[in-house]
Amino acid sequence: MIKRLCRIHNLMLKKKHRPKGLTKADPASHASENLIKQDFTASSPNQKWLGDITEIPTADGKLYVAAILDCFDGTIVGLKMADHMKAQLCVDAFTSAAKKYHAFGMIFHSDRGSQYTSSIYRKVLAEHGAIQSMSNTGKCYDNARMESFFATLKKEKIYKFKTENMNMDTVKSMVFRFVEIYYNRKRIYTTNGGYPPLVKRSQYYRDHLAEVI
Repeated sequence: MIKRLCRIHNLMLKKKHRPKGLTKADPASHASENLIKQDFTASSPNQKWLGDITEIPTADGKLYVAAILDCFDGTIVGLKMADHMKAQLCVDAFTSAAKKYHAFGMIFHSDRGSQYTSSIYRKVLAEHGAIQSMSNTGKCYDNARMESFFATLKKEKIYKFKTENMNMDTVKSMVFRFVEIYYNRKRIYTTNGGYPPLVKRSQYYRDHLAEVI
């Protein structure tokens, strides 16, 4: 009776469904062990990296964003965008991060998407001495910190605009500026003691340089 009356008066609320994962697991590929086990802390930069992909609608089609987050300070160390979600997009995000931050031998954690289980991705990880870790099937919390970043990106920036009416290059620029200018350098990060990610990173290297001297 209540449901019928609500329907008549247009008072029914649409049930919100959790979006399904963007990446699709490849059942033929061997998945790596979950080494992170929801412990997203790190005592120094480049110990633990998290990776994932999200999509943003634009007037030119879907924009796919591949990002890599460093567990030490929350810095987005890798960021690449394209109109496809092939393995190469994820490879480019990782290699650019490794080159920029001179990183080697980290644990790299992701879901079991085919991009991350691909031979090309695993080859690149091996070349950088990275140990691969993967979330358990259907366990979104196994990569919760990475998903939290994408939620922040969309809530604080993307959802404020009708990106589906904007060209892809404009949206790319918007995402880049949010990450590199605001998120990494200015946004307060509570787990960093109130410091932005790259500020905490700079303090770490300054303190350790002082110890060496």
